[in-house]
Amino acid sequence: MGITDVISLLGGVSLFLFGMLLMGEGLKTVAGNKLELVLYKLSSTPLKGVLLGTGITAIIQSSSATSIMVVGFVNSGMMKVKHAIGIVLGAILGTSITGWIVCLSSISDGSSHFIKLLSTVTLTGIIAVIGIIMRMFCKKRIHHNIGNILMGFAVLMTGMSAMSVAVSPLRESAFFLNALTSFKNPIIGIIVGMLFTCVLQSASATVGILQALSMTGAITFEIAFPLIMGIAIGAALPVLFSAIEASVAGKRVALVYLIIDLIGVIVISGIFYVLNHFLAFSFMTATVNMVSIALINTLFRLATVILLTPFIKVLEKIVTFIIKDNPEELEDNAEIERLEERFVSHPAIAIEQSNNAVCSMAIKARKNLSRAISIIYEYSDETFEKIQVKEQVIDKYEDKLGTYLVKLTGADLSASQSRDISKILHAIGDFERIADHAVNLSLTAREIDQKKLTFSKEAQEELDIITSALSEVVILATDSFINNDIEMAKKVEPLEQVIDSLCDEIKMRHIRRVQTGSCSLDHGFVFNDLLTNFERIADHCSNIAVAIIELDKDLFDTHEYLSDIKTAKDKDFSEAFAYYSDKYSLIK
Repeated sequence: MGITDVISLLGGVSLFLFGMLLMGEGLKTVAGNKLELVLYKLSSTPLKGVLLGTGITAIIQSSSATSIMVVGFVNSGMMKVKHAIGIVLGAILGTSITGWIVCLSSISDGSSHFIKLLSTVTLTGIIAVIGIIMRMFCKKRIHHNIGNILMGFAVLMTGMSAMSVAVSPLRESAFFLNALTSFKNPIIGIIVGMLFTCVLQSASATVGILQALSMTGAITFEIAFPLIMGIAIGAALPVLFSAIEASVAGKRVALVYLIIDLIGVIVISGIFYVLNHFLAFSFMTATVNMVSIALINTLFRLATVILLTPFIKVLEKIVTFIIKDNPEELEDNAEIERLEERFVSHPAIAIEQSNNAVCSMAIKARKNLSRAISIIYEYSDETFEKIQVKEQVIDKYEDKLGTYLVKLTGADLSASQSRDISKILHAIGDFERIADHAVNLSLTAREIDQKKLTFSKEAQEELDIITSALSEVVILATDSFINNDIEMAKKVEPLEQVIDSLCDEIKMRHIRRVQTGSCSLDHGFVFNDLLTNFERIADHCSNIAVAIIELDKDLFDTHEYLSDIKTAKDKDFSEAFAYYSDKYSLIK
């Protein structure tokens, strides 16, 4: 096998992988991008999960893609680990469909005209022509996507043909034949299959290469079977990679993919080779072809699924034992996990739990903002990533609290309970938006670090003043909400107006610095982004405080309340405004 054959083989593998990707993406798009929704909604029982995982993976032709999708669901809290395990089992079976598609390339010319029409060259050519016509000349998007599916199939088959041609000289290679005989040791075969799949990161592609090699006539059952088992284990690598930054539950789902394949290989190979020792199966030395390999692959995966589907709960316990709960993650979800449906008929308990949850949400939003401000001064990738993770937690609080409170409003509530629910509903959106702006600040902080921007002394002093004022207004808003402290809430609006004035003044000063050349345009853009987010955060703090004050007085006219205090009808407001104006003055 010369250098030309090696290049041809690599080219064939590349075309095979690209064709598989193109065909899978096209099928997924034609399905209306509803596959994720189907997986999410219809995986309530183990059998449904297995069937859905099989079906979806047969469509997108990648067990890794299906499993990674499921890791995402579990990571976001949309799906439980026990439901995800059924889908993973189905995905492991569904990925074997590609091997059967590849078998079409083994159809050779014969006397029958029908068989000739199904030969690789003819079939690929016809499909490619139809696909490119639909892709280029049809106006509807769905026709374009169907064209992509057909073109993907044609590319896949072309790649398979290229691999088959490239490896054909190996049937005469003594070195190759000797190397294959070493795979008669099942353990070596499993390791080789696993390593090849880890490199290619696609079980379907590795099985395709094995099918191409079978065209040499040198692959026997005793060589193919261990390789197929190793391929199954190696396919877990992309899924494990996808869960590096996932939650504990997400990591458990990724690990269960590997455990399923490991248990399948250990149990099935153990039973098979013990029986072979006593019965000496005659087919061990039989030569296998493309169809045989596809069948072995499917039967092995089917046996694994049948073996382990009854033990989904056991698999869940195994991964739970291996990957312990993260105390920080448990703390993050502690309050929203207490929002039990059965408490809806007991409003007093439900409101208390909801209040505890929104107070926890407020603290998390405040901490995330503090992290974001800290990396403006001293950037850290670790803190940046933590901000993104905590933002997802806060989003989860908003979703679950909102849904829970809407259900609660249908219960028989007293006037006081109605006010409490209104207060929480008013607040959760503002706390979530504060967390969103914290993420925006973190992105700006990363931009400052990446561009190596350093603010002038004057800009830095102004930044110190505005961030101090912002930190105080957030503390006032969150503490007044948590403690239901009306007097503290009344201090928020005057400080918010001081922050607005500061932002306007600092923007004007920074424009002058840019004009005089003491700061660059890059400085100007990021500084303006910071100030815009500061101003929005202060606005949300004002919303929280105003809601507390209004609900205490049974008022719901926000505009009237703000109009009164802004026209200095409120003495406390005037005094607080003067105090904060002096405290955070730009003129020292």
